[in-house]
Amino acid sequence: MKKSILFFFFLIIAFSSFAAKVDTIEVYSNAMGRSLKTAIVTPNSYNKNSSAYPVLYLLHGGSGSYRDWHHSIPDKSLLHKLADQYNLIIVTPDGGTTSYYFDSPTDKTSQYETFISKELIESIDKNYRTIKDRKGRVIAGLSMGGHGAFFLVTKHPDLYSAAGSMSGVMDINTAQWVVPAEFAESRKQNFIKLLGPESTGEFIYPNNTMIAMVSKMKTSNVKYIFDCGVDDFLIKTNRALHERLVYNGIPHEYIERPGKHEWPYWENALYYQVLFMHKVLEENGANVL
Repeated sequence: MKKSILFFFFLIIAFSSFAAKVDTIEVYSNAMGRSLKTAIVTPNSYNKNSSAYPVLYLLHGGSGSYRDWHHSIPDKSLLHKLADQYNLIIVTPDGGTTSYYFDSPTDKTSQYETFISKELIESIDKNYRTIKDRKGRVIAGLSMGGHGAFFLVTKHPDLYSAAGSMSGVMDINTAQWVVPAEFAESRKQNFIKLLGPESTGEFIYPNNTMIAMVSKMKTSNVKYIFDCGVDDFLIKTNRALHERLVYNGIPHEYIERPGKHEWPYWENALYYQVLFMHKVLEENGANVL
């Protein structure tokens, strides 16, 4: 009995010695006048050398928080595994419940473009050994966070070298979503609150929706990957963006696979997204050997 307990104890020690570490910090936003929580996963190798590490900013979806990628995903250790496998720092910031990661001109408490792409990056680069250059910085997200990743990287191509979206909201016109009318109306009112009245042209918010930002994507020099489940309520908007990118000759990776708008799909998708990011970082010479 004692031998069994001792063996189990050593197993715990051995497992812990190869596990990534998670810090939860608060980052103050001058733009919003408050602090927001962020979780940072550092790989096991981080404290064993003095190297600078590449960073993946991983965004959550609507009605979520910085905790989602750690607690809502079926495999609670997935981010730890990926951080260790690719020697990658993974940052999961809080993006508000329905911010869509842009700066609202009407709501000063929702300035998430500034928070993620300025205040958070500055804080992470100051407090962690990071590659402080776009060649070592990538961003991805799911649903609202997929929109956020593409939106932020297209607005700030000087900060990121790649962006990934899983089941992303590529058109914030809720008439294009296959959802109940009540949900579509609630999100429509949310966008009116954050961005003001809808425009009357082809796109209701041309400066804040990816489907209208293809020309900027063409000149961004950013590597893009996005995927969506064939039974997802956002499949139509993802296909529409893919078609526009193909028509405009913009390089990108687009994947459709079986799945809905749910965590088992995003867990599976994250493996492919991080592999894509790793290859980009490797091409940039930003990987840790």
